This record gives sequence, C-alpha cells and structure tokens, in this order.
Amino acid sequence: MAHIVIIGAGTGGTPAAYEIRALLGKAHRVTLINAHEHFQFVPSNPWVALGWRDASHVSFPLRPYLEKKGIEFIARRVEHIDPTAQRLTLADGGTVDYDYLVLTTGPRLAFELTPGAGPETGHTHSVCTLAHAERAYGAYQAFLEDPGPVIVGALPGASCFGPAYEYAMALETDLRRRKLRHKVPITYVTPEPYVGHMGLGGVGDSKGLLEAEMRQRHIKWITHAKVTAVEPNRMHIEEYNDLGEKIREQVLDFKYAMMLPAFRGVEAVAQVVGLTNAAGFVVVDEQQRSPRYPNIYAAGVGIAIPPVEVTPVPTGTPKTGYMIESMVSAIAHNIADELAGLPPTHTGTWSTICLADMGDTGAAFVAIPQIPPRNVTWAKQGKWVHLAKAAFEKYFLRKMKTGNSEPIYEKYMLKALGIQRLK
Repeated sequence: MAHIVIIGAGTGGTPAAYEIRALLGKAHRVTLINAHEHFQFVPSNPWVALGWRDASHVSFPLRPYLEKKGIEFIARRVEHIDPTAQRLTLADGGTVDYDYLVLTTGPRLAFELTPGAGPETGHTHSVCTLAHAERAYGAYQAFLEDPGPVIVGALPGASCFGPAYEYAMALETDLRRRKLRHKVPITYVTPEPYVGHMGLGGVGDSKGLLEAEMRQRHIKWITHAKVTAVEPNRMHIEEYNDLGEKIREQVLDFKYAMMLPAFRGVEAVAQVVGLTNAAGFVVVDEQQRSPRYPNIYAAGVGIAIPPVEVTPVPTGTPKTGYMIESMVSAIAHNIADELAGLPPTHTGTWSTICLADMGDTGAAFVAIPQIPPRNVTWAKQGKWVHLAKAAFEKYFLRKMKTGNSEPIYEKYMLKALGIQRLK
C-alpha cells in the first residue's frame, strides 16, 4: 500500500485529492494536509472585499466531505520536508511519512519586497486570502463614511493581475450603485507595460478592451510602475519607459488601496535543496515531477514557470484554473500509472482561460498556449461573463463538496466556447 500525501487544500489540492482517490481506489492511502480546516474559493475574494459575499458563501469545513470519500485530513501547517526520509514535520511536532508527495501549496505573499505594503504590517489591502478580503471589506466600510482617492493594482514582480482588474471594476460599480463614484478618483497602478498585458503579453485585443473599459469608467492608469514604498495614505512610484529607463518619480495620495504582491515559494518547500528555483517555486518536468526527487509532484501557483517576456518592471506569469486543473489531472494519472508499473506520460497544459468579472459586466480571455505564438487567442466582453463567473463559483463549491473530480474546463468551458483542447 502506497501513501500519497497532498499539501495544500485550495483549488488545486482538493481536486487532486479527490481525483487521486478516485483513480487509486481503496488499495492506497490518500492524505490531504492543510494549514486550516476550511476550503476557500479564492476567485470570489474580490466580491468578499466589497461585501458582495461573505465567508459562509465561499468557504466550508473540509473534513466531513473528505472523510466521506476515504481521504484522511490533517489541519496542520507543514514546517519541514525531508525528501530523503520521505517525511513531513508538522507545526505540532508530529510527522507524516509518504511514498508520493503532491505540492499544491499556493504561494507565499511577498509583501515584504515593497516597504509599507500589505494588510498585516503595511498600509495596503489584499484579496489574496479570505482573511485579507474580510479585512479589506472592514476598511472599505470605514472608507465609505469618508471617501477619497483609491489606488488599485499590483506591486513589482506580481504575476496574478486578474483580481486587480476585477477589483478595480467591481469597486467602481459598487461606488456608482452607492451614488459615491463622483467622490472617489480611482487609479490603477501596475508593473505591466500596458493595460491588458496581464503577465501574458496580452490576449487578443485585451489592451484595447480593458483600456476602453477603464476610460468608460473614468479609471486612470499608470503602467511600467514600480511601487518603491508605501506610507500611510501615500504611495511612492517610479515610472519607466519601454527601454527600462526611469522617466519619473511621483507620490500618489490615497485613502484606500488594494495592491497585489509578488509571489514566492512557501517556506517549507523553498528550504528543500534542489527542489525549487531561487524564488522558492518548485521546478518540474513535463509530467509535473521534480527532476531531483521523482516521487514529488507539484502543480499550481507554486511551480516555476518563466515569464512570457521580459518587462522593464518585472512581472510574472499567472497560473489560472484551466492550467491548474490540467496539471492536477496529469499528476493523478501519473501516480496511478507508476503504481501500476507504468512510466508517467501524462502532461498538463500551459494555457489560460480567464473569466474576469467587472461588477456589472465582464471579460473572458483564452490563450492556448499562453506563450505566443498561439493556436487560439480569444477575448470577449459582455454581461454573460459576469453571470458565468457567478455560476462557476456555485458549481466549483458544489464540486468540492460532492468530491466530483470531473474537469470542468475540459468538459464544459472549452466546449461552450467552441475550442478544442490544445496543449
């Protein structure tokens, strides 16, 4: 009997546990380890930060659903990984041995790279975690009593830009509904070389689409922006041109700011010699395996993927739901094959599907593969995207409760868009 352990119970780890359990049957043990008891649907966090959702809508306790499927669950933080002994040390001093390890930890939020940034010890808010989104909503309620300038965007080195665009547009929608929009100048500040780059080098006419939407909503933007420091109600910014030359420094005043950080690998993973790159992201081959430790697999935001292109202010590459889903499915099948004595041959896809809500409308982007030149480049806008994202939220939460491991992107979304799966 083999013991397969998954670390991280997010939108990658929980489906991984279900799919591995379904493929392996009862002949092998499957254990999911997470720092806390609840599943959290991170894509809904921008809504939580505006009070459009609360924790009861987007999270639930995992244990009863996992145990119903025969998956062991440990709600402890992993402090140390010993790949030689194949042993994990938990925060309470306990240990867990494994035969195969699947890392779906997500990232460490590296707010410390920008002095004064972050919700814990800094002066900006975040929608990266449910706790951050709840804190942002509390601050937003106070802000509404005395509104003023708002800054939304991303810090240098950020890779996940979708939530920043979503939050800026949804915030603008919320302020209009409250009849307060005229009191709140909004500026979008980003290291992207242009609006709509999104760490992907653009998708179709994402530049024109998002610029037009921002003009319509009177949202100003600053691109090629390196936030160097944040003080209470003041953000220090350096601007660069396409050649990487600094062209201006300025200080923006704000009463409320939501800035996404750069990501790094989580500490327990980054400490393993030979497992990660310098930023702590797990290096994997086409089968999602570590070249140094073949019984360690990894998927999601915590793996190493090079930037689509070099930008004057550093940006990273996003790992979206479709990509993560395909990685997780490849891992599950590869472990099953290895246990059956077969070589692992399944691969994920480096392609992007993004449903970006804009409060009262939305934009959908498809890039297959995500690194140009592409076989498919597709971008559309409409209220249907807003409705589709709300429907996806409900579907995915139900899927995580029922233990269904079906690939929603493969089965429904690509088909609905008339797109065939392409690597």
